[in-house]
Amino acid sequence: MRGSPIGIICHGGAGTINDKQAAAEGLEEAIGQSYRLLRQSADAMQAVVAAVRIMEDNPVFNCGTGSNLTVEGRAEMDAAVMTQDGRFGGVCCITDVKNPILVAEKVMTETDHLLLCGSGAVSFAHKLGFEEFDVITERSRRRLEKLRQDGKSPYFPKLEKMMNSGTVGAVAIDKHVKLAVATSSGGITGRLPGRIGDSAIMGAGTYAGPSGAVSCTGHGELVIKMMLAKDIVERMKTLPASIAVTLGLSEAKRKKGMCGAVGFDARGGLCFGHTTKDMAYGYMVADRLFMFTKGKKG
Repeated sequence: MRGSPIGIICHGGAGTINDKQAAAEGLEEAIGQSYRLLRQSADAMQAVVAAVRIMEDNPVFNCGTGSNLTVEGRAEMDAAVMTQDGRFGGVCCITDVKNPILVAEKVMTETDHLLLCGSGAVSFAHKLGFEEFDVITERSRRRLEKLRQDGKSPYFPKLEKMMNSGTVGAVAIDKHVKLAVATSSGGITGRLPGRIGDSAIMGAGTYAGPSGAVSCTGHGELVIKMMLAKDIVERMKTLPASIAVTLGLSEAKRKKGMCGAVGFDARGGLCFGHTTKDMAYGYMVADRLFMFTKGKKG
């Protein structure tokens, strides 16, 4: 990446990816558009927010439109954005908006707060002009109905096997070698109302600091316990990104964590990895695209 520092890496969730082609196509669109922004001198925050917004609009992914439902059949979404200099904005359990990541960005730029939750986040979004939007799809309804028919509890470990695709995220490095990260999630099917996952928790699913930036995906409770994104970024102080993520995820695997992560270190080194069967991811650096299903493209 020397001489051409810009880059974007995105994930579309860890778990079991049933439609890899659709996930790859959705990721490729998000990566391509955000990379073009970086080429046009957009900063890293603009790039990651754009990438995540595109994925929120794609019902293939578990975020925004198509989010998984709580046991009561509601779509409660989490999202956050963070920059290398410590700016952060997030929303938890937000409903009835199309793009939670855009609301999270506004929490960062328009308030003195870090995190808004539930009805307060919804009210804030509507005051800023974000229109009411129903993100629930027939596919998310079918997932919940299947869970109900199977009779499996939504808050016991066996639920991890129900994961099809999870959280989405993006990490970018811009021409000024500055980093930013954005993460958005529709949660785990059948969870209790009010459950907050790792995506909007600073240091858990989303973190950026002087040494790097990381977005995580997977079983949120374990990611929160480990503060996994911050753990990996802290390792980047003395280690390349690829080794930092390997060590962080090795510890997660030892604890039987079902998760994944992507990121960049401050030197422009990228990383990705997962402990699950699959993780959808892709990246673009030096005008070359890599997709998890297709390999490199010119």
